[in-house]
Amino acid sequence: MWTVSGRPEGAADPPEPGGGVDRSIRGVFAAALGLEAIVVGLALLVLPKFTEAPSGAGIAIIGALAVAMLVAAGLQRRPWGLAVALLLQAAVIVAGFVLVPALGVMGVVFAGVWAFLLWVRHDVARRQAAGELPAQQVREQ
Repeated sequence: MWTVSGRPEGAADPPEPGGGVDRSIRGVFAAALGLEAIVVGLALLVLPKFTEAPSGAGIAIIGALAVAMLVAAGLQRRPWGLAVALLLQAAVIVAGFVLVPALGVMGVVFAGVWAFLLWVRHDVARRQAAGELPAQQVREQ
């Protein structure tokens, strides 16, 4: 059945002008987690260069962090997905300084990336609330 608005009954409302900030940035968060998972996984290749014999625990921790990041990338649509991502970020930094110093350095670099992404999220949300986004501007016909 059709409604007065011209959409089928039960159809979702169209997105607000400017789109949802959280929905847009979650894709970027997921992509960042995917890239970070690759970097963490590559740490397995350099682990033997920093220790004489890589421990099974070190391999398991690094592998688990990489897999957890891939899982967390899929969880970014959940309201608590960002918290999981930030906890994993802290875990990478700690594991880096305990297991492979190069991983710790990359963890700090990715912490900077996450800080930038959070700043962008805040700035876009502020601009959307003020109606300053280009998609929110009324176009003259």
